[in-house]
Amino acid sequence: MTIQDRTTQDRVVIFDTTLRDGEQSPGATMTHEEKLEIAGLLDEMGVDIIEAGFPIASEGDFAAVSEISKRAKNSTICGLARANQKDIDRCWEAVRHAKSPRIHTFIGTSPLHRAIPNLDMDQMAERIHETVTHARNLCDNVQWSPMDATRTEPDYLCRVVEIAIKAGATTINIPDTVGYTYPMESAKIIRMLLERVPGADKIIFATHCHNDLGMATANALAAVEAGARQIECTINGLGERAGNTALEEVVMAMRVRNDILPFQTGIDTTKIMNLSRRVSQVSGFPVQFNKAIVGKNAFLHESGIHQDGVLKNVQTFEIMRPEDIGLTAKNIAMGKHSGRAALRAKLKELGFDLADNQLNDVFVRFKALADRKKEVYDDDLIALVSDEQSNDAYEFLQLKKLRVVCGTEGPQEADMILTVDGVDHHIDATGDGPVDAAFNCVKMLFPHKANLQVYQVHAVTEGTDAQATVSVRLEEEGRIVTGSAADTDTIVASTRAYINALNRLIIRRQKTAPGEDVKTVSYHGE
Repeated sequence: MTIQDRTTQDRVVIFDTTLRDGEQSPGATMTHEEKLEIAGLLDEMGVDIIEAGFPIASEGDFAAVSEISKRAKNSTICGLARANQKDIDRCWEAVRHAKSPRIHTFIGTSPLHRAIPNLDMDQMAERIHETVTHARNLCDNVQWSPMDATRTEPDYLCRVVEIAIKAGATTINIPDTVGYTYPMESAKIIRMLLERVPGADKIIFATHCHNDLGMATANALAAVEAGARQIECTINGLGERAGNTALEEVVMAMRVRNDILPFQTGIDTTKIMNLSRRVSQVSGFPVQFNKAIVGKNAFLHESGIHQDGVLKNVQTFEIMRPEDIGLTAKNIAMGKHSGRAALRAKLKELGFDLADNQLNDVFVRFKALADRKKEVYDDDLIALVSDEQSNDAYEFLQLKKLRVVCGTEGPQEADMILTVDGVDHHIDATGDGPVDAAFNCVKMLFPHKANLQVYQVHAVTEGTDAQATVSVRLEEEGRIVTGSAADTDTIVASTRAYINALNRLIIRRQKTAPGEDVKTVSYHGE
């Protein structure tokens, strides 16, 4: 099927940039193994294109893009490159092993962005021609983006889009880089390009919207109504500043409102919730409770009128089914008498297919949790599995024992055994509260200069015996890392999250010098 054929059909291509734009969120850096895991889940979900990273940014980014390219079974694997030969060559080297590779190159075209490289309109037009041509000589699937397109002069935008098409670009992406556009404007730009640019009917137009004014999803869908056939998005709307168009929102909007958005995607929506939770866990960015589609409250009803209506007919107050996004409608009661078979079956329902060793590890933790809780809910199990997967890769620091003393009379005390590089160390410390005392123990056994920027506690389920999921964010010499952990004991969860973040920091220290990562490569995003 040709590109022209695809643009005339009611098929919207889903381009996920969680691993590139999403990871540019301060503190959302993922480890190599986490990137491979998320890419595998996106591939299984049916995402058409995975933008796996920015290969020139660091050796770590190059390695991740390269390995994802080798492993992908279904998705096109894309890498990002600035408008220069070195970036494009490095990008091609990373994606060339994919069954379906793509080079995505970009340059800022608005007056503000033209001033950064100090290029006039003609000079920039020439660079676009040269770099897109170079990319096309390497790869027959080339995407080009005029960064800050929505603040670029309309005539000039038409001019450079035409140049990129003639140079061989097969997809033209129109980024709303600063989240400035209104839905009506988003649609107007796409219509203008389709009407005015020669060859526009032969390529795919894409839309990449940021959420600074809360309109990313609306802008993306307006562009699709106007003729765009690729949506660039991220899981949970993760991304710089206020984030991006959320994959789950656009996909479910097209499904629910097929009457006015009669478009199809290849996404398996039943995998959405599991992927949302996993991305939240590895990025350290909790999903807000009232987040559309995947928020904890998305299918909950507090009002008596709503509850009565849902009990009589669920459609009275729910426009989609929980099962549509992977929230199981079955209810295997899980408790301290449940065995491995029941646990395996329940986890499989929730989207986790664990190997025997992994299942045994989770089963031990499940039994310990079941002894402390009256009921073990789906979210409890997901937190257990996610916490286990998160901690598997980080072995330098391990919490072996923790006991705290707290109350109205201070100082609060913590007694800890911490395993550091395989050796157990015992320490006790005081602090301004039990969490501070526990953190002070860690600092004494593993001295560091990282600053605690964020400390967040969320209850996974309801009740006084609920598991707490704790997220922390640390910063050291420009490196930002996050850690998270879950436990019914908030102090234990806090300490494990802190240790989890420090283990990530150790990895970052080993892989990069200060500043040598995707966050600090100049002129780097859409």
